Amino acid sequence: MKRPTIAIHGGGALGERVAGTPVVTPLTQSVNFAQPLGTAEGLIYPRHGNTPNAQLVERRLAMLEGAEAAVLLSSGMAATACAMLALLRAGDHLLSSTWIYGGTRRLFEEELGSLGIEVSLIDPMAPRAWRRSLRKNTRAIFVESPVNPTCRVLDLSFLANMAKNAGVALVVDSTFASPINFRPLEHGADVVIHSATKYLNGHHDVLGGVVLGTASYIEEVRQKMAVWGPAPDPFAVWLLERGLKTLDVRVARQNDNALQLAQWCEGRQEFSRVHYPGLTSHPDHQIAEECLDGFGGMMAVELAGGGAAAEQFLSKLQLVTHAPSLGGVDTLVSEPRYTSHAHMTALDRAMIGIPDGFLRVSVGIEDVNDLIADIEQALR
Repeated sequence: MKRPTIAIHGGGALGERVAGTPVVTPLTQSVNFAQPLGTAEGLIYPRHGNTPNAQLVERRLAMLEGAEAAVLLSSGMAATACAMLALLRAGDHLLSSTWIYGGTRRLFEEELGSLGIEVSLIDPMAPRAWRRSLRKNTRAIFVESPVNPTCRVLDLSFLANMAKNAGVALVVDSTFASPINFRPLEHGADVVIHSATKYLNGHHDVLGGVVLGTASYIEEVRQKMAVWGPAPDPFAVWLLERGLKTLDVRVARQNDNALQLAQWCEGRQEFSRVHYPGLTSHPDHQIAEECLDGFGGMMAVELAGGGAAAEQFLSKLQLVTHAPSLGGVDTLVSEPRYTSHAHMTALDRAMIGIPDGFLRVSVGIEDVNDLIADIEQALR
């Protein structure tokens, strides 16, 4: 099956439907399931992530990503945390890109350190720095691509080769792309993470995360989830499956809308810079053309007037909503200095490409001309 079909039918029992079988997967909203006598086999419990709704969606996501297995968790951060805990132990070393989501950076710098895990943050565009920072106790390399919120796109080939030669795992957060636009496992990654809250669900009404990789590794992540407890609620999983059915058509529309909107914004003097991989002016446009199937629905703009101009602009928007999160059918705009990167100083943010006046835009599926009209009136 092709991906649009997988998003609707993947992981299900095709060809086994009989009269009376529901077309929509029933929600199994139960914490308890009858257990066989005299054995631990066959135990079904939501915290173990083996309920009917979860198992169906995990199979579907694994098919979409081209992975052996997947495990659903209660949030994107839960997915990242359990994925790393399954890879790292006290005394281990993690190499991470500096271009990562603010919550992930806090997890690495504050929490992993308290567990005796060393973390080195590296400029992802400095190959020599990656090589110099590799240690005997390095166990994993972590990157985002495309990057939140700057929309940079990384060439994974160098990191994949380095990880393979060193015998370490390459972990890629691919939330911004979704499996429709990018599948890191095809480019040498070992582990893929998504915040399912975003494109996979696509309707701003579900919190969730997923980790994908080999079956043996995913079982380790599942054990971490069972111990630490961030398992997803059955109803959230049911909603996630419903959202997945329109993943392909949603992402295709968002790809088109974002490209048109970015091209329009690039012609406005009020924006000093527009960040979108589909623009030829983007520093990673060539890489994006080679590795992405679509340039995505995420873009960013920088107001020429800085933070004050951004606040004035945001106050005038009517159709576009000022709100965190991304990847849904509604177009949202947010200021990373007050959301994902609020814990960093203005100087530190500027050093990773997020100056004051920087706005992240998650382009939805509205008519793009209506989005342009709203932004134009806000600029006036």
